[in-house]
Amino acid sequence: MTTGQALLMGLVEGITEYLPVSSTGHLLLTQRLLGIDTIGNNTAAITAYEICIQSGAILAVLFLYAGRVRTVLAGVFGRNQVGRHLAFNLVVAFLPAAIIGLLFEKVIKGHLFGMWPVVTAWLIGGIAILLVAGRTTVSRDGNLGLQLENLTISKALIIGCLQCIAMWPGVSRSLVTILGGTLVGLSGIAAIEFSFLLGLITLSAATLFEAFKHGPEMIQALGIINPLVGLATACVSAIIAIKWMVAYLSRSGLALFGYYRIALGTIVACLMFLGFM
Repeated sequence: MTTGQALLMGLVEGITEYLPVSSTGHLLLTQRLLGIDTIGNNTAAITAYEICIQSGAILAVLFLYAGRVRTVLAGVFGRNQVGRHLAFNLVVAFLPAAIIGLLFEKVIKGHLFGMWPVVTAWLIGGIAILLVAGRTTVSRDGNLGLQLENLTISKALIIGCLQCIAMWPGVSRSLVTILGGTLVGLSGIAAIEFSFLLGLITLSAATLFEAFKHGPEMIQALGIINPLVGLATACVSAIIAIKWMVAYLSRSGLALFGYYRIALGTIVACLMFLGFM
């Protein structure tokens, strides 16, 4: 992997991680186009690289939502009741994905990490967005609905269960958690914020898991510079993408992302069917 390829991968990760278009699907597509599906016949190294550059996206949320993160941390240490309630809900929402991920990691990676499963998820997700976009509060009134302080444990668990669907590459964790949040009654702004905070926990856990499991292989295959380049690029691009998405969804709906997913899935499917990929 060249430094330019590392930079491009970081850019793709940062832009797509929090948009409802699937960062994993875009990274798999980028690898295919760049011809870096494996590095020296070492699939684990490139997989670990994909996960570890998510650290950049994690840093972006820590930067943009520092106040909310401090509230959660204060709650963890018993110094803020609102923060404690939110922290507990985040843990409840995180557990389903953690359990399913640990139990079915090999099955998921063995059967779903391919372009045809990704294309299928893009198309189905795009259609789902167009079907339900008009029924959510994301684009109507960002403050219409429950705030995070009013989210119940049962509703947090529903969002967490829906997050498990995003283990299918191409689905998009942001998509299912934002839609899940609005469907259980959260305001659009609250649903987006909860999605970002839940992603902070989920991505951190995945990053630490992959770094512990395949970190040495990644460093041996890629060195130090390229992962740092990818991480830094992912952080900056994620900050820009998050700000744009929050501003866009405050005045428009999710339909744009539905059309994008359908168009991208159709184009990639045609290219693969014709043998160009």
